[in-house]
This record gives sequence, structure tokens and C-alpha cells, in this order.
Amino acid sequence: MLGDYRIQGRRATEIAADVERAVACGGLEPGQTLPPLRELAGELGVNPNTVAAAYRLLRDRGVIETAGRKGSRIRPRPVTTYRDQVTLAVPAGTVNLAAGNPDPRLLPPLTAALTAAGAAADREPVLYGYPAADPELIELAAAGFRADGLPDDAYAVTAGALDAIDRTLAGHLRPGDAVVIEDPAWASLVDLLPAHGLRALPVAIDDEGPLPGAVATALAAGARAMVITSRAQNPTGAALTARRAAELRAVLARHPEVLLLEDDHGHGITELPYHPVVCDADRRPVNSHWMVVRSTAKAFGPDLRLAVAAGDRQTVDRVLGRQRLDTGWVSHLLQRTTVELWRTVGPSPAGVADAYRERREALLTALARHGLRGHGRSGLNVWVPVPDETGVVVGLLQRGWAVVPGARFRLQSPPGIRITVARLDPADAPRLAADLAEVLGAGTGSRQI
Repeated sequence: MLGDYRIQGRRATEIAADVERAVACGGLEPGQTLPPLRELAGELGVNPNTVAAAYRLLRDRGVIETAGRKGSRIRPRPVTTYRDQVTLAVPAGTVNLAAGNPDPRLLPPLTAALTAAGAAADREPVLYGYPAADPELIELAAAGFRADGLPDDAYAVTAGALDAIDRTLAGHLRPGDAVVIEDPAWASLVDLLPAHGLRALPVAIDDEGPLPGAVATALAAGARAMVITSRAQNPTGAALTARRAAELRAVLARHPEVLLLEDDHGHGITELPYHPVVCDADRRPVNSHWMVVRSTAKAFGPDLRLAVAAGDRQTVDRVLGRQRLDTGWVSHLLQRTTVELWRTVGPSPAGVADAYRERREALLTALARHGLRGHGRSGLNVWVPVPDETGVVVGLLQRGWAVVPGARFRLQSPPGIRITVARLDPADAPRLAADLAEVLGAGTGSRQI
């Protein structure tokens, strides 16, 4: 069961800490089953309730998961090893299509906006007790949300999209709750759930977003929340269509108590329109609690660390209440910088969406010429199903291309690789496609997700 490792400890906290240390150092590996409560209690000479409390602590920390009659086991991806930490060394001269970053050449200059923000701070320094959100930032963001058909309820400024999702989940859920997520999914989100002691219920997706039937099944299984990506889904590039959004609203309408989060991090870098799931055409929310998050990371640069979230009043109040207890607020220097950028270049810098579309389409077209099916309706990435991720990643690296194995993003979906096209010269797409076809073998096709 645990091989040669023997769990130690007399108190629940000591037992839990021992297991977590063993996971961190490799003494216990993902998937290993822990002893039954009474068996371990007998070995340690403690009350079974003590072991039960230790296992509960480990579940809350996301280190283990309970599989019904199969017992408790080490999570396949414990939060002590984050997926983004598993990186591949990129040799000099290799084209790095693995990082997931926007093209720095398409980011707007920050000097003028930062200077204006600094001048505003000189005129009126931000001190304790100052409003958490810049009124003009909220006004500009709210206008964009309203234009896309969202209710005009409440708004929060957070340190990026993941920060908003993190605070929203923490405000509504408790350890053990299940959350519906896409599969494949954003790796950081996959890691975030066990950090809160939450369980992921993966649902299959296609180019238009989550499959309604799979969502219906997951919600019927007792999910308390659902996180979906509006556009530029990472890693597949999926984007919700009007039809798919309507289908998902119909499913969610049968579960109005479910917390619904939409991650629209692709706002500003994609030409595809936004189709809300959180509300109908009359701006009536489908669910009692909801949140839509828009980040500046892809359009203005990841270091800006800012997102604006729209949501129902209670959800936003919980996010802001928790924020006041830790960071307090997002720096007004960053907020004012964003205001200046929105004033001068707008939320969607000119030419950016077209440039990323050109790069995606160049690669998808080149792949198709070799009989390979890629996915990438929007955003920075193209997802290519492959039979053997490791072999393909290594083979491409030998030919001068660095890509990411899909295992970083997958829970139950078939294997694939993610190719970030943000810095791919369209003229190089045919060579990349030919190299991938060579690695896969002549005449080898790819499976659709």
C-alpha cells in the first residue's frame, strides 16, 4: 500500500504533517492508497478518531482525496507540486512556444501611462482609508461589461484573474465541495482547487466550450460551483458561441444555487465576441451568485497584475471583505496606469487580435496540410491531440521547437500538446507542422478532443 514508508505521529496534526512531508520529498507518491483508519490507528497506537481528523486535515489541504470504498489516496497532483513548476529546459537557439506569454512586441508602451499614474499619486497620495477601487477604472470597466449585456450590479478590482477566482471560491465554498471545470483546463486553476480542499469535476470541451451534456451530469452530481472560460481558453483556444452559451444557460437554470464564474481573460486580445452565460438577453442572472473576470495580463502585460470583476452584490462584497483582511487593495498606481492605457489605446490594442489570429490560422492551416487536426479558435494557443505527449515534446525539442505536454492541463481528457503561437512567425508555421508530422510518423493523424 505504502511500500516501505511508515507514517508517524501521535496527534492528528503530527500525522498529517508527516504525510505531507513524505509527499513533498517523494516518500509517498501520487496515487498511493493510505491505510484504513482503524489499521493505521492500530499501528500508531492512537484512537481512530485521531487518524480520521488527520485525514480530514490532509483532504482540506488538498494532499489526499477520498475515493469512496476505495479509501483515501495521495492526490495525483498534490498542491505541494504545482503544475507550472514542471518545466522543460529550452536550449539556446530553440524557438520557445511553451511559455504561454503574450508577444512583448504587441504590448503597449507603459512609460507614459506609468508617468501619468505617478503624477496623480504625487498630487493626491493614496493613504489608508482610501476607496479600494479607482472610480474611473470602475466606470470604464463597467461600461464594457454593460456593452456586453451584463447586469450592472457590483464590481471589484483584484490582482489578476486567478486572484478573483481564488477569493470568489473561498467566499462561497468549503473543503469537500465539488467544482465543475473544463478538461483540459488552465493549470493554475487545477492547482487552486485542492489548495482550498475542493474537488474538481472535469467536463469535456470542444471548440465552442464545455459540452452541455457533460455539464448537466456534473451539476447533477452535486457540484457547488462552475468555472468556465469565455474566450481564449487555455490550452485549447476554445471560445463560447452564442448557441453554446444559450445551451449552458438552460442547463444552469436547473441549478440556480450553483456559483458560476466566467474567466474572460481573453478580453482585449481576441476578435471573437463575448457571449455571456451568467445572464440572459434581458440581463437577468441565471444563478444567484455569479462573477465575470476580465484581466489586463494578455493585452497590457502579465506584470500589471490587475483584473476587474463584475458580479452579484453578495459575491463581490465577500471578495472585497476578504481582500481588506490581507492585501487591502490593488495598488492605485496599477489602477491609474490601466485607466491611462484604456484612455489612450483602449481595452483592445489595435492590431493585437488580428496578429494572434493570423498566427493561429497559419499553424492550423499548415497542420491540416499534413492531415493533423489542431484546435485554436481564439487566444494565444493551439492544442494538438497526439498519442504520446512525451515522445512528441522530445521530438520537437530535437528539431528546435519547445512546446508543452498536455498532462499539465488534463484530468481525464486524451493526450495532446499546447503550442503558444504568440511569438510564432506565420512564415515558420509550415516548418513546425512538417516537423510535427515527421515526429508523429508519416500519415499519422491526430485525435480530436
